Amino acid sequence: MKARAAVLAAFNQPLEIREYPVTAALAPGEALVRVEMAGICGTDVHLWKGELPVPVPLIMGHETVGRIERLGEGLSRDWRGAPLEVGDRVTWASSIVCGECYFCRVKRQPTRCVSRKAYGISYRADEPPHLRGGHAEYIHLRAGTAIFRLPESLSTEAVVGAGCALATAIHGAERCPVEWTDTVAVQGTGPVGLAAIAVARQSGARRIIALGGPPHRLELARRFGADAAIDIAVTAPEERRRRVLEETGGYGAEVVIECAGVPEAVVEGPELCCDSGRYLVLGQYANAGNISFNPHVITRKQLEIRGSWGFEPRHVDRALRFLGLGRWAELFAGEITHRYPLDQAQEALETVRLWRAGKTVLVP
Repeated sequence: MKARAAVLAAFNQPLEIREYPVTAALAPGEALVRVEMAGICGTDVHLWKGELPVPVPLIMGHETVGRIERLGEGLSRDWRGAPLEVGDRVTWASSIVCGECYFCRVKRQPTRCVSRKAYGISYRADEPPHLRGGHAEYIHLRAGTAIFRLPESLSTEAVVGAGCALATAIHGAERCPVEWTDTVAVQGTGPVGLAAIAVARQSGARRIIALGGPPHRLELARRFGADAAIDIAVTAPEERRRRVLEETGGYGAEVVIECAGVPEAVVEGPELCCDSGRYLVLGQYANAGNISFNPHVITRKQLEIRGSWGFEPRHVDRALRFLGLGRWAELFAGEITHRYPLDQAQEALETVRLWRAGKTVLVP
């Protein structure tokens, strides 16, 4: 049996459709999942550009829902303890950590695990078992993967629409909490920015200002809970700062969350904070270059600056529960605007790269 996959064979080159053998026998604790839907994340664009040190050839895709095709010996329950059976619809945490290193055991920061590996990012496609990314017909999950069986009440579209962005935003809010009645500014209106807006709104933020674009994404930001939206394409940094001050009574935002993934945003963000405000850098997942920054801003404003990297299985658990609150599942499902078959994976990637869509997915 063979499975097709969209493969990143070389950076900045079109994805290739290749076939790989599907392993006949599973090791204990492993699972074979038939992919139903996989999201294309902004990180996938960074990977395609070569802005992270990843191996090639690579099957990308770390936001995935599928149905269990086979279960390895001993794998009978999901991360929450619910029974797992062939045919169950599932999603999973995209990374696996060692649980033994300094960061896992002593610092209790497993996202910094020295052996951390992520589906769609860390595995060469030309090495068995090949199928370690979601942009394929099947994915072969390692033993120890945090698998979550999905209830029928939660749609595949909601889970993939939320993607890794919601879990990332929840982890970020844990490291830099949004307190009740805070004013919040969110830089970036991509999937992470929308998720950050949703989490801030659910956390009780008094007023939320979104800075991003293009216009269709600013409209999405309003739907997700932004009270004001500023188009960065038609405003200069000083104008954006003035607008944020206006929206916050002249003080600036108590919390500013960077979700743009553009290094220059980190220069602008602290100026949007009020004195003694909090600045969370959430969107700089890839190495997109250096910036020139005046650290006097940090001391002058007495700012707290925090970074947040990825997420843990418990954040995936919280994200799935978050989707059960209010209209969030409906909103995240509605973010999906473009669906492509596997053969059109490069076109799908270009749609995301050029900001032509809400959420773009592959349906193998």
